[in-house]
Amino acid sequence: MERYSEYKDSGVQWLGEIPSHWEIKRLGSYFIERKEKVSDKEYEPLSVTKNGIFPQLENVAKSNDGNNRKKVEVNDFVINSRSDRKGSSGVSPLVGSVSLINTVLSPKDTICPHYCKYLLKSVSFIEEYYRNGRGIVADLWTTRYDEMKLINIAMPPKIDQTVISIYLDSVTSKIDEAIAQQQKMIDLLNERKQIIINDAVTKGLDPTVPMKDSGIEWIGEIPSNWNTRRIKNACSIINEKTQDNIPYVELENIESLTGRLISVSSNEPESICSKFEKDDVLFNKLRPYLAKCIIAEFPGKCTSELIVLRHFHGDNRYLKYLLLSPKLINEINMSTYGAKMPRANWSFIGHCKIPLPEECIQRDIANYLDFVTSKIDKAIEKKQQLLILLQERKQIIINEVVTGKVKVS
Repeated sequence: MERYSEYKDSGVQWLGEIPSHWEIKRLGSYFIERKEKVSDKEYEPLSVTKNGIFPQLENVAKSNDGNNRKKVEVNDFVINSRSDRKGSSGVSPLVGSVSLINTVLSPKDTICPHYCKYLLKSVSFIEEYYRNGRGIVADLWTTRYDEMKLINIAMPPKIDQTVISIYLDSVTSKIDEAIAQQQKMIDLLNERKQIIINDAVTKGLDPTVPMKDSGIEWIGEIPSNWNTRRIKNACSIINEKTQDNIPYVELENIESLTGRLISVSSNEPESICSKFEKDDVLFNKLRPYLAKCIIAEFPGKCTSELIVLRHFHGDNRYLKYLLLSPKLINEINMSTYGAKMPRANWSFIGHCKIPLPEECIQRDIANYLDFVTSKIDKAIEKKQQLLILLQERKQIIINEVVTGKVKVS
């Protein structure tokens, strides 16, 4: 892309060289902090996310202090000050209120509000913003406005801000469309995989065999030579505890929908953990993560959010696929309790009935699903890699344009 005719050294490390006609000033020169306190009864509560500002999402933790919030006007830039919410910011299209953890900035006349969306959400600025914060530990690092207002930013003339915003709107909308297409294909592949798993573990692989009513709503008909059994009678639910220094598995270490362990946690838990042995089946009880299930490849310990199953009557892989089947997950969802992080009821899970064919049939089904799901997972992985490349490309373009490395017209 074209570069500007003349550049100058900004004297600011995160900016480097900038176009010679751009100004370098502290952020506080372009914004006024909005500090007005309001109630969420008068001003709609808003959520500050990585994708921008929206009416408060249903799944967020609600504050008990609804009368102590910050007012937000249309075109204000709102940013979450905590590092564990890194990148959560945006220009508000709404009048409303946000929690006190957020910083609300009202742009002065010298800056185009729409331009803020790109400048203050660029990768370089986000990193500089959190670099200027402070805290005891990395994941609770906070950047206050007193620190934020001192950050030097490069600002083109207002007419150039408008041109840049129009250009980035056009380019990023095309990339966003490509990202949405890739995500749709990923969703369709995952949906297809779930249908295949569900049909295989409840109907078997031979469509010509006689069927019978299982008497269980989520299962429906099963082959006439299959049985059903409660989970607690088909395997043992293990409740061993340990504080030993052995490999530790958290929910974040398990990939959703695939039955794969991504990594072993580097964290050392403070509380007593559940103990598991090699070949145990680990299945989680938190509703947002019910599609996480693995067969342990080593002995270790895990978060108490994982149920440990042992001594299954058959092939453990079949049990894993059963626990990944969407209809069983929906059935277990009915027992979840709690508002913030709903958990499945252990007793309910144990009493759930599952289809149970002979072990040789289980093995055939598991072999088939290993083969088919691995092909689908590889296709999904390729789509995810492309999605990541598109997201990175979008960030690079925004970053280069708002720091003046390339010229748009």
